[in-house]
Amino acid sequence: MTENHVGSKDASVVAPGRLVLLRHGQTVWSESGQHTGRTDIPLTDTGRLQAESAGERLRSAFPNGFDPGCMFASPLRRARQTAALAGYGDYRILPEIAEWDYGRAEGRTRQQVSEASGFAWDVWRDGPRSLNPGLEGDWIETLPSGEQVPVHNGPGEDVEEAAARTRDAIERVLPLLNVGHDVLLVAHAHILRILTSQWLGVDPHFARLLRLDTAHYCILSQYKGDNVIERWNC
Repeated sequence: MTENHVGSKDASVVAPGRLVLLRHGQTVWSESGQHTGRTDIPLTDTGRLQAESAGERLRSAFPNGFDPGCMFASPLRRARQTAALAGYGDYRILPEIAEWDYGRAEGRTRQQVSEASGFAWDVWRDGPRSLNPGLEGDWIETLPSGEQVPVHNGPGEDVEEAAARTRDAIERVLPLLNVGHDVLLVAHAHILRILTSQWLGVDPHFARLLRLDTAHYCILSQYKGDNVIERWNC
């Protein structure tokens, strides 16, 4: 639990905890540019090393770690692997921070989606549901390791729906933050960026302006009554 107190007049008032966001390490699709929403692919060897390095940086920033019950991960394997390799294996699954459901774009690059749709598609501007329903279906992707993973192309969700999920996630952890616990969320680039927009209380499209690299962390906190970004992409 955070030990600092607000002000000097009332030592019983505990300062709110910080919300720490960690993106998972590299996957083959993060390198190829294929949209990776709900497809459950693992980290690459590089991604595993990145996760371990992220853990070292987090332990330097948070030497007291995170209390039991204050570590959460997306249900997807790449996030769970990152949490464990970073040294935070005592996590709980938080379904609300699964990655944005890209629907018809899942497993495809932006160029492939644009060519199939006949216009320069943009996930932030257009969303998955603007795409041709003919792109829906199920198929098997063979990864370079030889592992085969199922890919599902459904309608997907728009950015507002993804944002609503992140608001639910914030509500889930807010009681912990309010009593001074730092909370760790291990998840994915887009959903963590969208969550940040909702922490700040701004339009979710603002999230497109926030760069978040693989296995990098961010800190959200409160400052003089406002929800703020304390550190980004560390």
